[in-house]
Amino acid sequence: MAIRDWPAEQRPREKLLAGGAASLSDAELLAIFLRTGVAGKSAVELAHELIAAFGGLRALLRADLASFSAGKGLGAAKYAQLQAVLELARRHLAEELQHGEALTDPAAAGRFLRARLCDLDHEVFAALFLDAQHRVLAFEVLARGTIDGAAVYPREVVKAALRHRAAALIFAHNHPSGAVEPSAADRALTERLRQALATVDVRVLDHLVIGEGTPASFAARGWL
Repeated sequence: MAIRDWPAEQRPREKLLAGGAASLSDAELLAIFLRTGVAGKSAVELAHELIAAFGGLRALLRADLASFSAGKGLGAAKYAQLQAVLELARRHLAEELQHGEALTDPAAAGRFLRARLCDLDHEVFAALFLDAQHRVLAFEVLARGTIDGAAVYPREVVKAALRHRAAALIFAHNHPSGAVEPSAADRALTERLRQALATVDVRVLDHLVIGEGTPASFAARGWL
């Protein structure tokens, strides 16, 4: 049976309009994106099949063009639409941190940094640069590495802080493995950076490790 023949309260679009997007399952949300199914399958059935085939919704969203296009009912046009939607979500989160407003909600920084870093397949070390009132000045990737690590040089981090005229920073890096537990090397690097930045009166407010689930916060653990 086609979705248009379902009772209104069971159709994904109507459910969303009535109860909000959070009321829909992963498959129902994906079905709205797909719009149509394929021969013998409704959009919802196709969505269930795709999520199972990719091993989960996140894996589907992270797929490259070739892998994505191999799925039934998918292709380059859908891939482009999906990437645009994901980038819109990232930019929406970035607006929470727009210049001119004090960063009073640390969770907003965490949401933004997780959206930027959690789906990368290589390690990246980045920072939010803040002024004395904790208003966001800039976001910058400071180092890119392999899946095993990223080379971060304190001298270059200090230069970046001075270039942005920052009074404080929030560091973040991702673990492509998905683990969020900071390593001994993470802690040692953070301490070296903290000491180097202290020489130019720049504070390190936090360091977030991004992976699966809630980021690990150095500040919350009393390590800064």
